[in-house]
Amino acid sequence: MSEPKAPGESAGPRRVVQRGLWFEEFETGVVYEHRPGRTITEADNVLFTTLTMNTQALHLDAAFADALPPFNQRLVNSMFTLSTVVGLSVAQLTQGTIVANLGFSEIAFPKPLFHGDTLYAETLITDKRESKSRPGEGILTFAHTGRNQHGDIVATAVRKTLVRKRPADSE
Repeated sequence: MSEPKAPGESAGPRRVVQRGLWFEEFETGVVYEHRPGRTITEADNVLFTTLTMNTQALHLDAAFADALPPFNQRLVNSMFTLSTVVGLSVAQLTQGTIVANLGFSEIAFPKPLFHGDTLYAETLITDKRESKSRPGEGILTFAHTGRNQHGDIVATAVRKTLVRKRPADSE
């Protein structure tokens, strides 16, 4: 999308502002791989866990978690994992084009994430339809998958979103 020129401004290089995709640009069956990944630190996990008032010892108490099988170490808060998987998709898919999240379903955490793991995300577009009540917008269904650095699936979720259609005046 080009930025408008101010009156009297000389023609310069074309400018492109990073944005997500308009509704029309999405195709069902396409998988978007979101890169770079995000290495999760102890500080990330402790901050998110305490900000959200989650006092689960499995996230905060190293002595407790280290003594508890089967993982014998602290686990990354699964809500942080889910939030990061969605966050990794934003720049590529919905930056500036999303209207709202409509809901999440089918959330699962088949394997844990640990401090020092790197989280990678991908999104499959599973459904697309125009909104019946909101002209200029459409509803998309995303199937998000988060994997660690070994390729193990650590999180999955289905998310419905309301996304803007391309404005008539945009390129």
